[in-house]
Amino acid sequence: MGAPRTTNTEIPLPPRPRPSVNRIAAWSALFVLLTAAIWSVAALEINVASMVRSLDNAANFFSRMFPLDFPPLGELLVMTGQTLAIVIVATVLAVVLSLPVSIFAAANTTSGPVMRGVARTIIVVCRAVPDLIFAIVLFRIFGLGAFPGILALGLHSIGMIGKLYADAIEQMDGGPAEAVRSAGGSRVQWITSTVIPQVMPQLIATALHRFDINLRTSVLLGYVGLGGLGLELANALRTMQYQRGIALALIILLLCIAVEMLSGVIRATLLGRVSTERSGLLGFIDRIAAGWVTAPRGGSEPQRTRHGTMRIAPQWDSERIRRFAGVALTIAVVALATVYADMDFSTLFDDLLALPQVLGMFLPPSPQDLLDVLVEAMLVTIQIGLAATLLGLVLAVPIGILAARNVAPSVGVANLFRTIIVIIRGLPELILAIVFIVITGLGPVPGTLALAIGSVGLLGKLIADSLEETDVRVQDAVRATGATGIQVFFAATLRQTAPQIIAHVLYQLDVNIRSATLLGIVGAGGIGFFLINASRVQEFDVVAFIIAMVIVTVLAVEAVAVWTRRVLR
Repeated sequence: MGAPRTTNTEIPLPPRPRPSVNRIAAWSALFVLLTAAIWSVAALEINVASMVRSLDNAANFFSRMFPLDFPPLGELLVMTGQTLAIVIVATVLAVVLSLPVSIFAAANTTSGPVMRGVARTIIVVCRAVPDLIFAIVLFRIFGLGAFPGILALGLHSIGMIGKLYADAIEQMDGGPAEAVRSAGGSRVQWITSTVIPQVMPQLIATALHRFDINLRTSVLLGYVGLGGLGLELANALRTMQYQRGIALALIILLLCIAVEMLSGVIRATLLGRVSTERSGLLGFIDRIAAGWVTAPRGGSEPQRTRHGTMRIAPQWDSERIRRFAGVALTIAVVALATVYADMDFSTLFDDLLALPQVLGMFLPPSPQDLLDVLVEAMLVTIQIGLAATLLGLVLAVPIGILAARNVAPSVGVANLFRTIIVIIRGLPELILAIVFIVITGLGPVPGTLALAIGSVGLLGKLIADSLEETDVRVQDAVRATGATGIQVFFAATLRQTAPQIIAHVLYQLDVNIRSATLLGIVGAGGIGFFLINASRVQEFDVVAFIIAMVIVTVLAVEAVAVWTRRVLR
C-alpha cells in the first residue's frame, strides 16, 4: 500500500477586520486638520522669502536693544519678589480649590452622578476660559492690583489641576479606602487617610508644573495691570524702551528656565523617576532636589525598639527630618508670599456688592456692528493655532527623537537635547511674540512663529518621553531579525508611539488656539487684539461676545481632540 499523498495547500488566513466607522472618521478628521494647517501656513504667508525680507528689521532691532538697560538691583529684586509671590499664592489657591473639585469629579470618590457632572463642568469651563479673560473681568470688578490677577491665575488653573488630580485619584489603589470603609470609617476619614496620601506625590508634581505655567502667564497679565516684572516689561515696550524691555525679558527668561529646571527635577524625584546618570547642570540640580525631597517608596515593616515593643510613630531619621524641613520651608514660603503679594482687601465688600451692576455691563453680549470683523479675526486665530502646531511639530520631531535616551546616539546627545528643550520651554511666548513683532511687523506672523517655537518645547518633551516609554522587547525582537537601527526605530519604536504622538499634537493644537487668543493683545493677530481694545474703551458687551466666541471655539476644538484621541487609542 503506497504512502498517502500530501497536498501543498495553504491554510487561509483570517480576514483582516474592517476598520470601524469611528476610526475612518477620526483619520479623516486628522487629514482635514493637516490640510487646514498646511493651508494656514500658506495663507499667513509664512515662508523663507518673507523671513529673508525681515532680516533688515532684525538687524535694526538688535542694534537698538544694546546696551541692555537693567534696573537697579534693589528695584529688580522687588519686582522679581512680587512676581514670584503672586504666582505662588495663585498656585496655592488653585490647589486648594482644585482638590475638593477633583474629589467630586473622580468616579471612585464622588458622592453621586450629579456632583460629578457639576465638578467636571467646573473643570471644563475653567479650562475653556483663558487667564486673560478671567483677568479682564476680575480687574473690572475689583480694580487693579494683585488680588484680581491672583484670582484669574487661580481660577484658570483649576481646569488643568482639577483634571489631573481627578485622573490620579481614579487610578489609585482602592484597597486601602475599602479597608477603612469596612472598619466603619466616615467619608472624610477614608478620603483624608487613604486617598490624599496615595496621590500626594502626583498632587505636588502637578502643582509645581502649574507653577511654571503661571509664572510665564503672569508676564502676559502684566499687559492688563498685574504687577511685577510683567507690568514693567509691558510699560517698557509700550514706550519703545527696547533696551530696558529686552533686559527685563532676559531676566524673565532666566527666571523661567531656573524654575522650570528645579521644579522639573523635584517632580521627577517625587514620582521616583530621578536619573542618576546625568552630569553637568542637570546633574547638579538632581543632587539639590535629592537632598530636600524624598522619593516615594513602598511600605516598610513596622519597626521594633530594642525592648521588643512595636513602634507606631516613624523614627526621626534623616529622611523624616528632610521631609519635615521641606514641609516647613514650603509653609514659610507660602506665608511670606501671601504677605509680600500685597493684596488689598479694603474695598472687597463694596466690590462684591457692586458685582451685579458690573456683570450687567457685560450682558447681553453684542458684536455691535463688528460681527464680520470678529468672525474673520476668530478664523485668523484658528489659522495661527493650526500653522504654529504644524511648524512646531516639524521642528519638535527630530529634537524629541534625539532627546530620547533609548534612541539618541549617546547619553550625552540625549542630555544636550533635553537641555535645549528645557531652555525652549522656559521662553514665554509673549516675549517671543514681541520680538517677532518688532522684526516682522504687526499681524499673525509673529504670533505664529512665537507659538511654533513654544510648541517645540512641549512637543519635543512629550515625544521624547513617549519614545522612552516604549516596550523594549518589541524592539529587541525586530533587532533579532537582523534589522538595522533605523529599521528598528520605524518598525518598532515609532510605531508604538504613533497614537501617543497624535494625542500630543492634538493637545498642542488645543493649547495653541488658546494662546493665539492671548497673544493678540500685543498685536500678534487674531481675536485678542479686538478683545483688549474693546476692554480699553469699555465696550463690555463686545467683550462678552468675544469671550463667548473664544469659549465656543476652544470647547469645539477640545471636543474634536478628545474624541479623536479616544478613537485612535
